[in-house]
Amino acid sequence: MNKSLQSAAEDLVKRAAHEKLTIITAESCTTGMLATLLSEARGAAKILHGGFVTYTKEHKHVALGVPEELLRAKSAVCEEVACAMAQGALARSTADLAAAITGVAGPEPDEDGNPVGRVYIAAARRGGKVDCFRKDYGAIGRDAVREAAMADAIAALKRLI
Repeated sequence: MNKSLQSAAEDLVKRAAHEKLTIITAESCTTGMLATLLSEARGAAKILHGGFVTYTKEHKHVALGVPEELLRAKSAVCEEVACAMAQGALARSTADLAAAITGVAGPEPDEDGNPVGRVYIAAARRGGKVDCFRKDYGAIGRDAVREAAMADAIAALKRLI
């Protein structure tokens, strides 16, 4: 993991701890890497509640309550699903903040035709704002897509603190 990403995670954990806020993740294409990254930061035990790894549409529905009809109509890679993942993670935890990441890290487009590098990220605060957005990183490699998505999710969480 690159040093700037580790530093960003440490800063997020420090800020969340200062504000007495807790975090949960809901991840698809990053397969729990964001939760792992946050867990490695000093003080993580005080703020990290854990994470949901929901790699399939079915598990997004079962674990996070993402509506099946939304997944059928829009695919798993869309803004609405990212928002629903973040809100579902908050609904199924006691955390204050949630970050959700869904997208296509590669090496091939997904079964719905979403291109490699397309990622949707959502950050939500309990009882408050939900920030959902799309990033098109391109075919820069699986690891690079995942790292870029984690960096953007961390930045989005920081904006909610």
